[in-house]
Amino acid sequence: MFDFEEELKKLPKNPGVYIMRDENDTIIYVGKAVNLHNRVRSYFRKNIGRGPQIDKMVTLIARFEYIVTDSELEALVLENNLIKEHSPKYNTLLKDDKTYPYIKVTVGEEFPRVLFSRQMKKDKSRYFGPFTSAGAVKDTIELINKLYQLRTCSRSLPKEIGNDRPCLNYHIKQCLAPCQGNVTKEQYAEQVAKALEFLNGKYDVILKELEKKMTEASENMEFEEAIRYRDLYNSVKQVSQKQKITDSDMEDKDVIALAKDENDAIVQVFFVRSGKLIGREHFHMTHVSGTPSAQILLDFVKQFYAGTPFIPRELMLQEEIEDIEILEKWLAGKRGSRVYIRIPKKGSKEKLVELAAQNAHLILSQDREKIKREEGRTIGAVKEIAALLGMERIVRMEAFDISNISGFANVGSMVVFEQGKAKRSDYRKFKIKSVSGPDDYACMREVLTRRFLHGMEEQKELDEKELEKEFGSFTKFPDLLLMDGGKGQVNIALEVLDELKIPIPVCGMVKDDNHRTRGLYFHNEEIPIDRYSEGFKLITRIQDEAHRFAIEYHRSLRSKTQVKSVLDDIPGVGPARRKALMRRFKSIDEIKSATVEELMEGTEIPRSTAEEIYAFFHA
Repeated sequence: MFDFEEELKKLPKNPGVYIMRDENDTIIYVGKAVNLHNRVRSYFRKNIGRGPQIDKMVTLIARFEYIVTDSELEALVLENNLIKEHSPKYNTLLKDDKTYPYIKVTVGEEFPRVLFSRQMKKDKSRYFGPFTSAGAVKDTIELINKLYQLRTCSRSLPKEIGNDRPCLNYHIKQCLAPCQGNVTKEQYAEQVAKALEFLNGKYDVILKELEKKMTEASENMEFEEAIRYRDLYNSVKQVSQKQKITDSDMEDKDVIALAKDENDAIVQVFFVRSGKLIGREHFHMTHVSGTPSAQILLDFVKQFYAGTPFIPRELMLQEEIEDIEILEKWLAGKRGSRVYIRIPKKGSKEKLVELAAQNAHLILSQDREKIKREEGRTIGAVKEIAALLGMERIVRMEAFDISNISGFANVGSMVVFEQGKAKRSDYRKFKIKSVSGPDDYACMREVLTRRFLHGMEEQKELDEKELEKEFGSFTKFPDLLLMDGGKGQVNIALEVLDELKIPIPVCGMVKDDNHRTRGLYFHNEEIPIDRYSEGFKLITRIQDEAHRFAIEYHRSLRSKTQVKSVLDDIPGVGPARRKALMRRFKSIDEIKSATVEELMEGTEIPRSTAEEIYAFFHA
């Protein structure tokens, strides 16, 4: 038994990280402290007003532990690592785990390339970004290669110069072909220097150059060249117009602001690079109920910059946060030079923070509308179905379908929807064992019997407390059983449930002559349903999903059976040789048309067996 009073007395007055655990020994909260003794003891004092979220968390603490560190900075790093690893329930968490694209110029190579990269490494290359759009990065790289004709290949140059013919890029004037020695190292370096200027936002020089070349080509009646330069000119112009100047100091900075409601928060970040706004991104923060905005901002800064490889020179925040000095020190260590955290109070910088906050509010509002629409499609649709059937509540629905071709390879499918959403982890397939002919009713009886017997067996092994948790898909019984059909399928299901003494309502999904859902069969009568209602649309989705899942399983089983039935009739061909043949030839038709030598090649099949295979198909 954990003795709180005794353990609280033992707390050191050093910096460190404290870890709160519940009765199941699950980590529910991780925090850092300058003084562990004072911080951890504060959780167990009465009436200190830490908010309902923390108050609830404290009631769940079964024990705590702590790790002493040499400094508050070390505690910050350790706290971040533990939060990322365990995602504690009561920590404010950064929901998004995004990686941002960079433009990488391999200046460490003798003939550098301009590449797309998701990582910023400590190598000899130069990196530009991060950018928020992978498509924009790829378009920019393509434009640079068109403008400066830099190589895109991975050949080791100058070592491999002349080893092979030039690629297509050379012939379409998008590469200077250094692989052929067509350009000197110095000439190529000039082009790379121009590309670097372009990436730094210096567009005027290239625009003037392209305009001049376009005019000269037109005067010389080289109209194809003139069109090419015109297109390049327009592309550069488009890129230059997107780069809006936001600050005259030309520094790299991130502008961070948030909007929150009772349950969620959106943090908006504007990415400013070399004084230009290159993009923006928003992030969802969860577990924010009762958490002040300043604390959410602090948690975001710690979690986001722990995972991103690029640290700007300056962070501009919406409001004051704790630990600014220690955060600046931590960020400076990651960046390799001084980092400033500022809270603008006036002027253009404050307006930029306000703009970020407005965007955050807009996204939060849009998310609310999106959630509302989604709830209409899911929870709202389930409520419609429950009202239609006179049921108080439906959470879990299971639907079943049978698939076969004239009784061949009978299979059954079970799909699961909870709160109106597909729960694919609980889907199950059944290969029918007791029915050999085309008898859908008998197949359905077997599927349902196996499904519920299995569930009953699993339930016997669990006590009531364990049943409250989520176990296998068979353990949890549905609130409503949906059958793909009318009276016949419903009666089969009711018979199975009656035999097993399981009281679950059963509803049939009735189709019209065109195989479209027209209503529900429930308690021996067909209930019409509004074709334009969300409930009807959900029923249709469930029915289609059960049918799709059954057909997919039947198709895969049928193809395997066909391959097996043909090849396994040949003497000397077992599972291993069958696999070797299918890897080598891909289809039965290719095996049929192969010679004895071709059958032996790459399969390790002896000549005698290859001759048997050949004879089997050519008898």
